[in-house]
Amino acid sequence: MTNESFDRRAGDGQFGLYDQSVLKRENAYTGKYLVLLDCQEEERGMQALRSQAGIAAAESVRGAEAENAVRVFDAPDMSALFPELGVAVIDVAPDQREALMTAAQEEPSVIAAEPERLVYISTITDRSREVKGYYPTYRSDEDVLKRHTTAAMAVSLGPAWDETAHTWGLQAVRANHTHLTGQGVRVAVLDTGVDTEHPDLSARIAGTASFVPGQSVQDGNGHGTHCCGTAAGPAEPQHQPRYGIAPGAEILAGKVLSNQGSGSDGQILAGIAWALSQGAKVISMSLGAPVSPGQLFSPVFESLAKRVVTAGTLIVAAAGNDGGPVNHPANCPSVLAVAAVGRALDVAPFSCRGQGLLGAEVNIAAPGVEVRSAWPMPQLYNTISGTSMATPHIAGIVALLGEAAPDATATELKKRLLSGAYRLAQAPASVGAGLGQAP
Repeated sequence: MTNESFDRRAGDGQFGLYDQSVLKRENAYTGKYLVLLDCQEEERGMQALRSQAGIAAAESVRGAEAENAVRVFDAPDMSALFPELGVAVIDVAPDQREALMTAAQEEPSVIAAEPERLVYISTITDRSREVKGYYPTYRSDEDVLKRHTTAAMAVSLGPAWDETAHTWGLQAVRANHTHLTGQGVRVAVLDTGVDTEHPDLSARIAGTASFVPGQSVQDGNGHGTHCCGTAAGPAEPQHQPRYGIAPGAEILAGKVLSNQGSGSDGQILAGIAWALSQGAKVISMSLGAPVSPGQLFSPVFESLAKRVVTAGTLIVAAAGNDGGPVNHPANCPSVLAVAAVGRALDVAPFSCRGQGLLGAEVNIAAPGVEVRSAWPMPQLYNTISGTSMATPHIAGIVALLGEAAPDATATELKKRLLSGAYRLAQAPASVGAGLGQAP
């Protein structure tokens, strides 16, 4: 078989193949594989892979101990199994990859397998120059804006907002008009970590964990601290204006991206397992990897997201900043893809658009241009742009909904979020249900 990914669709015994050759970009993959297992027969699946593909025994890593996965990620010949997720990150020798895929196809307890991707805080594609790569959101999104016409700039900047007391983003989602604070709800932000000593955030942090080898959860980038602040910054920050959507919610900061802004699918999986073990109601992921037009979503991440939703937790992810199709993993049907709008409530020129494929749509939009939030000391605050900035706005709104309806399932919270969105003039392919609104 020439493709390196497959999905055994439940019930029909068939394989859904998708060609990864269009994604052969330099440094796009780690060399490891993600394997989705039947949760009732995980050991049977792993045994089949061991006997037929010669993989080493995988270390079982439970969510509450997910930081133990770091040494597995750091070792080229080790594999990890996340039993609560039913997913394994497999290291396999290059000459055994075909054997692994063959074994996975033949073993019923293996549902899907695919190469492990690299993911980034931001992905920018300059299609006119055929230059592809990743750059930190705090730099590249502003560069993208500057490359657009003066008219587009005027639209994206829009009318003036009085930000004396509240940021324009907080006002746009009407978080300043609700009595809800997200009290009793935990928001997991899987990103570059957080400044644990930040005067606005230190009291809001309920738990931290790093899944990046050799790096603590302390944020050496800024991106993660900014996202934590937008989702659950305090009602009364050290310096005005207020920028946090759910000031009563608790922050779970999981470092799945390095200080340089990159990570892997396996690190995300470890972060998700940890977030579930810590009682997160919503998981915010301002990260991703680019996809090509027509490419289907990851079967492993989609099945995983379904399991997370069944467990009672929503995953929201950035649609992406390259202006192309919605990025991985936001393009999974069970992950909420968040687009960015500017001050005039028009879609930002860099924000990725949906395409006519299952799961490849934008679900909802939020403020993502010139967003002010927390930043590692000594700077304290920064104003940056990107779908990365839009995503924690939505995570904060989900926290508010979770406080209002503590017994609601993740599916019910999603319905309330989408039905409560403010309709925008742009097409759903760009903004989904519309602008997220606080209840």
